[in-house]
Amino acid sequence: MARPEFVHLHVHTEYSLLDGANRISDLVRSCVDDGQPALAITDHGNMFGAVELYEKCTTGGIKPIIGCEVYVAGDSRFKPHNKRDNPYSHLTLLARDREGYGNLLKLATSAYLEGHHYRPRVDRELLSQHAGGISCLSGCLSGEINQLFSRGKADRAAQVAAELRDVFGPEHFWLELQRNGIRIQDAANEALVDLSRRTGIPLVATNDIHYLRKEDCATQDILLCINTGARKADENRWKFETETLFFTTREEMAHTFRDLPESLRGTMDVAEQVNFEMELDGQYHLPVFEPPGGESPEVLFERLCEEGLLRLYAPDETRARERLEYEKRVIHEMGFVSYFLIVWDLIRWAREHGISVGPGRGSAAGSIVAYALDITRVCPLKYDLLFERFLNSARISMPDIDIDFCKEGRERVLEYTRNRYGEENVAQIGTFATLASRSVVRDVGRVLDVPLKDVDRLAKMIPQGPGAPPLAKAVKKDKALKAIAEDEQYAELFEYSKKLDGITRHISTHAAGVVIADRPIVEYVPLCTTKEDTVTQYPGPRLEQLGLLKMDYLGLRTLTIIDRALENIEKTGGTPPDIENLPLDDAETFALLNRGDTLGVFQLESEGMRKLLARLRADCFEDLIAVLALFRPGPLESGMDDMFIRRKHGLEDIDYPHSSLEEVLRDTYGCIVYQEQVMLISNELGDFSLNEADNLRKAMGKKKPEIMEEYSEKFIAGALKNGCTAPTAHEIWNNIVKFGGYGFNKSHSTAYAMITWR
Repeated sequence: MARPEFVHLHVHTEYSLLDGANRISDLVRSCVDDGQPALAITDHGNMFGAVELYEKCTTGGIKPIIGCEVYVAGDSRFKPHNKRDNPYSHLTLLARDREGYGNLLKLATSAYLEGHHYRPRVDRELLSQHAGGISCLSGCLSGEINQLFSRGKADRAAQVAAELRDVFGPEHFWLELQRNGIRIQDAANEALVDLSRRTGIPLVATNDIHYLRKEDCATQDILLCINTGARKADENRWKFETETLFFTTREEMAHTFRDLPESLRGTMDVAEQVNFEMELDGQYHLPVFEPPGGESPEVLFERLCEEGLLRLYAPDETRARERLEYEKRVIHEMGFVSYFLIVWDLIRWAREHGISVGPGRGSAAGSIVAYALDITRVCPLKYDLLFERFLNSARISMPDIDIDFCKEGRERVLEYTRNRYGEENVAQIGTFATLASRSVVRDVGRVLDVPLKDVDRLAKMIPQGPGAPPLAKAVKKDKALKAIAEDEQYAELFEYSKKLDGITRHISTHAAGVVIADRPIVEYVPLCTTKEDTVTQYPGPRLEQLGLLKMDYLGLRTLTIIDRALENIEKTGGTPPDIENLPLDDAETFALLNRGDTLGVFQLESEGMRKLLARLRADCFEDLIAVLALFRPGPLESGMDDMFIRRKHGLEDIDYPHSSLEEVLRDTYGCIVYQEQVMLISNELGDFSLNEADNLRKAMGKKKPEIMEEYSEKFIAGALKNGCTAPTAHEIWNNIVKFGGYGFNKSHSTAYAMITWR
């Protein structure tokens, strides 16, 4: 007899061992291996993992089913939760099509913005308003129908089932069966089967999945203790009453429901109704920029660029003119005129209202259009900054202009944005805090009652900070840590900690991220509430995939400090300097830098940085740009800082492997310090276009051998054509690969060096 077809419809990734892209990939792989054609995710009250699931499923050849297990208030979402008068129950909702997905977004959003009390709750009114395109399963043991059965209210349970069938339609409502080893579930299943036979409402078999393998049950229990603040040894704590919440195969489900094969086929009926495609990396949903005075965006853009060029450069500066025309053409072709005007408008408004704005941030400082529009205040021509590092017309992606505002003025800019584009069209971005290696060891130690002094000692041995390896790799790499992890006394602590490392702890507000759309945000992504803000349920990178404009409004305290200093100079009878036009050759400032006397100076406060400054002895602004790029783990570990200093002070010859590289590497004494230098070398010597050079720059970061091999062949061929010998061409390529991987974004370094100098 052939195995019945079956797909999983009830998977939780939120705060479970299935959290995160890697674990979802494992789940999808298990579906592929088992021959399951589809997979549904139904997190509790939210849609946090929906885009990850969709992306991983489609890549893996599995049909993704986007869903949400909502909490339904018994009476009203506007009334506080009360177990007697307004209890909540669970209901499984799955999007069949675009209308259904849109309704899920609205339900998941309203649950937080209108119904949140202990849990994000919807009610019958909301379900009736947003039922279109949604398939409904009656829910787990916490579903209202099962709860009514458990209280002996079979008639009311049948009435609720009939109401839900009427709301979602008879073809789109199923009675949900689970067989997970919980005694009261068996009684509920009997009642559901009887109800199905009496009413004709179809059955569907599901399994409530929280972890991938059966052996993960104990680790999930530890995570449950962490989330509830309990200790494992506490006999009265809340815990799952079963060990079957793992990914089961079709064979296992076929055996479990062998007496009800129609419930297994019901999963296929549900899946076959789904016909929804999420638009990833497709259409953009930029807000509409309406210029004042009736000009079109295109006319305003042209006028502002022209005025800026005449303000900043001499009329006969052909290089600036050619660069501006080239950039404008690319921006027009890519459809980003409105984007630049939106950013221009925000910065214009901030400056007009006394809110300081930084001279630039990130790769946008490489754009002469941004410079002409007064978005940045660093000349890209003077410092060899590249537009292609910012916008690559051969690889369409949203521009990314992040803005530093005076910390005290940031909220006012946010308020202006809401007023300008509509309250519902603007939201802050959610971000997910994770259990980092040290914190997970501390949390697991508390759950297991490991003495606090021991946990503290062990946690301090674990690397932390940017670039720190996952706990499993750290243990494998560090002999002392490995020995402790294998010690019988601490083996359990480390075993659980390695499995929980990187699990999501909670959602919070991104420190800077803001999303702006042409229509209400809820039409594109669901929203939720944190302690203080309304934020997106999807993180920043997922918003970009969905074509939404994501910007970072950073509140930079340094700008506030500079403002205060200028105010105090004036208050005490002095004349404040023109902070935007400070001379870049001030001897006293260089003397201060070279003493390492930089406590309280932006970017230069750490002990290691102060020592580097004293060794380097900067005597030009370009040295300060380089210092900000050199003081990072990669360059420091590779010895690039020592090479730079030796060459600067004549202790080592400056060697240019080819004469064409002298202009590119002169400011860094022949060292490859910046990503832009990698791009220029590839362009000058390897015959790469600057767009191709930017693709090389990105490929170096990903370190994929097969891609690098293609670029290597192209570079060597170009270098030979341009007069290099084969050994020289290979030497230059090897240097690019060795040092270019550490290269820093010169545009960002230059703009931030300006703030540091000020």
